[in-house]
Amino acid sequence: MSGQEKHKRKSQKLKEKVDASIEKAQIERGIFLVITGNGKGKTTAGFGTVTRAVGHGYKAAVAQFIKGTWACGERILLEQHGVPFSVMETGFTWDTQDRESDILAAKSVWADVKQYLQDPELHLVLLDELTYMLSFDYLDKQEVLDAIKNRPENQTVIVTGRGAIRELRDLADTVSVIKDEKHAYTAGIKARQGVDW
Repeated sequence: MSGQEKHKRKSQKLKEKVDASIEKAQIERGIFLVITGNGKGKTTAGFGTVTRAVGHGYKAAVAQFIKGTWACGERILLEQHGVPFSVMETGFTWDTQDRESDILAAKSVWADVKQYLQDPELHLVLLDELTYMLSFDYLDKQEVLDAIKNRPENQTVIVTGRGAIRELRDLADTVSVIKDEKHAYTAGIKARQGVDW
């Protein structure tokens, strides 16, 4: 048997396996996706999915917790395409060092998020860095879990951030953990506009 024939036979077996898996997936509804871990790229992955949804003509909304004191390239682009944003605009909590102010800012964004999570017109909602709001007890954990659980059936929700609590992971349909193997920051390389934010 030639190399080409072996390749073709192997590829055909793989195709049959993949096709069978695709055929089994018959449920059609939105999913809940958690992107967590200590690696770089969680927010980027979330925004990539928002961009994909908008590119297909779907409506999306974004809430950003923690970040927000500098220009966000994704926000600049997506707002031009009608994507609403609710942003804490306090920066990192270790910079503010003001727990009460951070809690008030988080609750203000959460008020918008509750509206997003009740809007059946929204195909996708990104809750960027929400994990911190739960691990720091800035938001009521059960209220957040219930709002995600009771969202419209066809709405997909993405939560990003390090240290996703067990209850978020348990509720999620998909959990992706991004791990650092190597990071430019530890080598002293500065973050760059247009790449890192």
